[in-house]
Formats: sequence, C-alpha cells, structure tokens
Amino acid sequence: KIRKKRVPFGVEKRGIFLLKELLKQNRSYRGFDESRKITREELEDLVDCTRYTPSSVNMQPFKYYLACEPETVAKIQPLTKWARALPQMTLPHPGHCPTAFIVICQDTNLNPALQRFQKDVGIVAQTMLLAAVEKGLGGCMIGNYNPDEVKQALSLADHLTPVLLVALGKPDETIVLTEVGEDGSTDYYRDENDVHYVPKRRLQDILL
Repeated sequence: KIRKKRVPFGVEKRGIFLLKELLKQNRSYRGFDESRKITREELEDLVDCTRYTPSSVNMQPFKYYLACEPETVAKIQPLTKWARALPQMTLPHPGHCPTAFIVICQDTNLNPALQRFQKDVGIVAQTMLLAAVEKGLGGCMIGNYNPDEVKQALSLADHLTPVLLVALGKPDETIVLTEVGEDGSTDYYRDENDVHYVPKRRLQDILL
C-alpha cells in the first residue's frame, strides 16, 4: 500500500509556505498594480476561508459584499482614508489603487451588538489576507471610513452594517520590517524612494 504523506500544519503544498513567512509577507499594502484584476471567484475563495474560523458563540454574524467591477471599486475607494500616520502623503498614489474590496458587514438580524464581535472581525479579515498572500495578492484593512456613506453607496439593506473594509490587489510597493528604535516609536514611515518601513517590537520586549 502506498501511504499518503501528510503535509505538516503551516506548510503549503505548492511552495512550502511556512506560516511565519506568510505572516511576514502579509503587510498593509497601500500601492497596487492596477493591471492585475481580481475575479469574483478569487474573492469568493477568500470569503470561503472565513467559514472555518472561530466565531463568538458560533454566531457567524457577518455577510460579505464583494467588489471587483471597476465601477463598484471606484465607488468605494473615495470613501476610504489611508495611512493616517502619513498625513502629508496621498496614498494610494494615483494609478496604484486596489482593484477589489471586500466589505465585511454585520447582519444585525443575527445579532445587533456590533462591539461584541470586534475580535471576530479581525479574525476573518486576517484569514482573508493570509489567503490572499498565497495567491500572490495583498491588501489592507481599512477602518477609517464612514459606514453610512459606504452603506448608501452600495445600496446595502438596513440590517447590514459595514464593520471593516478590506482592500485587495497585487502589491506594487516595497515594505521593510525593522526593529523599534531606542526612541520607542512604532510609527511607520517612508524614505525618499517611497520604501515603506514598519518598526516591530523585539520578541524579548513583549514577553512577560
């Protein structure tokens, strides 16, 4: 008998993707290659991954609006505000916008308590972004928007409240992870070549 070889947890068959490497590649991208369009099937696959994530009291209160048509993406993009720590810059740069969005909505018919499921929002968003990295894509969680404006622009039903936007596309920028310096600042920044630097605390500094 030929026994199937089990693939260890955290290893991806096609490219031996270790989980930690996926996490390092999963950055908050703010520049994209607009020539790489994302299909609805790809977005559906990202949402499908969320069905296997934990959910508080297994409520699963979220519904997902998929936007990959250029006209719909163009409705959402102006309603988003990016990179609050870099107010002097306009990001994404013109011609480098995301080519898709997933709007995570809470179905208040299932549960009206928005605060109760905030951690669930983070879980499903991170899951989708990790799955996007496997596809050679990337994205950014966007919390700086007006839910009512998004709801109106997309003609969402009254019981659907946008709780997070996830922008998606093929990354077209360089992001470098660095260690937090002696000044303790965790602010991200860009150099004269538009390289984006993200300071991370050292392991020994976060262990108790």
